[in-house]
Amino acid sequence: MSRARADVPPPPPSGRISNLPAPTAEPGFGQRWLDRTARFFEHMGDIAALSVSAARSLVRRPLEISATVYQVDALGVASLGIVAVTSIFIGMVMTIQFAFGLQRFGGLEYIPRVIVLSFLRELGPTLTAIIVGGRIGSGMAAEVGAMNVTEQVDAIRALGGDPAKKLVLPRVLAGMIVMPFLSIFADALGTLGALLVCDFEYQIRPLLFMQTALESVTLSDLISGLAKTPIFGFIIAIVGCHFGLTTRGGTEGVGQSTTRTVVVVSIAILVADYFLTRIFVAFLPA
Repeated sequence: MSRARADVPPPPPSGRISNLPAPTAEPGFGQRWLDRTARFFEHMGDIAALSVSAARSLVRRPLEISATVYQVDALGVASLGIVAVTSIFIGMVMTIQFAFGLQRFGGLEYIPRVIVLSFLRELGPTLTAIIVGGRIGSGMAAEVGAMNVTEQVDAIRALGGDPAKKLVLPRVLAGMIVMPFLSIFADALGTLGALLVCDFEYQIRPLLFMQTALESVTLSDLISGLAKTPIFGFIIAIVGCHFGLTTRGGTEGVGQSTTRTVVVVSIAILVADYFLTRIFVAFLPA
């Protein structure tokens, strides 16, 4: 009996139930928002530093012309299909919506003016940037992120190369080059979609459509829309490359970077569009 009692473990000390560590308290609502704000400014600082590095590498040889041309083809030519489909149907839908509202006041003849002006100033550049930005921005993040998690970016640094020049600069230049052309392409096809709907449903003939539209459209309307597109292209490319270069955690991290890129690019384009529109309205002649 005494031996059996000796094998019994001693009771735990008073006031202590187990050796497990005490559970950590979850951060409160305010702390979570502070952490998110800190991460936001950290990302903004990283993007600014990456932009400066890419700008400095612009004049250093080699000039990466072949890589830029490849990215122009991959980003611009491959995006023509999605731009064509979305622009035509957006033009058709906007025509029906404007006709529904204007026919109450007998103003169907104003449809061409409103549609073309809307496409040149806003719908063409902004919607094209959001749609194309989701495609090419996520593609950049996935491609660069896969290179990062497989240590190819580290290999570039080990060989004396600069990832900002090899990976970021060609994509940024390609994005700034292709976006104006994609915007013009979207303007033309969106106007074509509106013209077809006006001709078949509202008996506004193509010649009258174009004459009415050109009476109200000025060169400043076209410039105010096209001037935004290189900035949109820069935002798309630099955000996609930033999230690609900061990817961690293997394939799961690549997926997270891709998702974040689409969200951030869409929001950044809309925010930049507001400020750019305010600037162009204030300084460009009406």
